[in-house]
Amino acid sequence: MDTELIDAFLEMMQAERGIALRTQEAYHRDLWDLRTYLQTQNIPLENAQQSDLEGYLRYVAKQGLAAKTQARRISAIREFYRFLYSEGRLLKNPVDYILSPKVGKSLPKYLSEAEITLLIEAAQQESIRLYTLLEVAYAAGLRVSELVGLPVQAVPEEGRQLFVIGKGGKERVVPINQKARQALEKWLIIRETRQKRPSKWLFPSSGRTGHLTRDAFYKELKDLALKVGIDPDRVSPHVLRHSFASHLVAHDADLRSVQKMLGHADIATTEIYTHIMSDRLKKVVEKSHPLAYTVPKGSA
Repeated sequence: MDTELIDAFLEMMQAERGIALRTQEAYHRDLWDLRTYLQTQNIPLENAQQSDLEGYLRYVAKQGLAAKTQARRISAIREFYRFLYSEGRLLKNPVDYILSPKVGKSLPKYLSEAEITLLIEAAQQESIRLYTLLEVAYAAGLRVSELVGLPVQAVPEEGRQLFVIGKGGKERVVPINQKARQALEKWLIIRETRQKRPSKWLFPSSGRTGHLTRDAFYKELKDLALKVGIDPDRVSPHVLRHSFASHLVAHDADLRSVQKMLGHADIATTEIYTHIMSDRLKKVVEKSHPLAYTVPKGSA
C-alpha cells in the first residue's frame, strides 16, 4: 500500500506540477526513507501522526544531513501528506504544524564579465554548437535543462527572443542579444546539413533523450574552462545562469525584470542577487559621496 501511495503521489506531481525527473527521484528517495523509518515502528505511511513525523525529523537531524537536504525532505513529506489529505485518505493533515529548518542563503557563484568573454571567445574556436550554447546560456540565463531541451520552435523566424518552457510547464519569453541571435541563425543552417533524420530539438543528439544531455554540456564546459585557464570547479551551466543575473543587476537591471527572465515564481528567489547591488552601491558611495576622500600622504 505504501508503495502505491508514493507512486500515485509522484504521478500527480509530474502531471500537475511538471516536476523534473531528478526532483521525482529525490522525492521518491525521501519518502522511501520515511517509510523505512516508520516500518521499524509498524506504522504505515497513511497512519503516521504529527508526533511520528517529528520523531523522524529528529532522526534525520541526528544523521548530520545538510539543512537544505532536511528542508527538501520536509518539503517532500509536506507535499505527500497534502496529497493524501486532498484525496480524502486522511481526516487531518499531520504536517500542518511542522516547521522547516532555517536554511541559510548562500551567495551565488558567478564569473566576471571578462571570464565570460574569455569562455565565449574560446568556444567560438572550438565548435559552432558549443559557441551557440554559451551565447544563448549567457544571453538568456536559462537553466541547463531548459537550454539543452530547447526545441527548434523556441527560436522565432524573426526577433531577438526565445520561447522557453520552464518549471511546471510554464512558458516565458526571454529576450536575447544580437550576438546570440546571430549564433543561433548560423547554427540552424549548419544543424540542417548535419542532420541525418528530422529532429524537433535545437541541439539534437543520437542518445535516448534525442537532444544534448546536461551532463554532456557540463563536460564540454569544464574542458573549455581548463583550456582557457579558469578553474573548472568554478564553472558550470548554473554558474553561467548566475553570471547572467549578477551582471544584469550590476548594470542596474531591476529585480522584477530579472525575475521574469529567470523564470522565478517568487521575487524572494531573485533577491539573492542583491549582493551585487550592495557592492555597486559601496563603490558609488566611495566615489561620489561628499564626505568620501583620500587622506594625503604624510598628513596626520
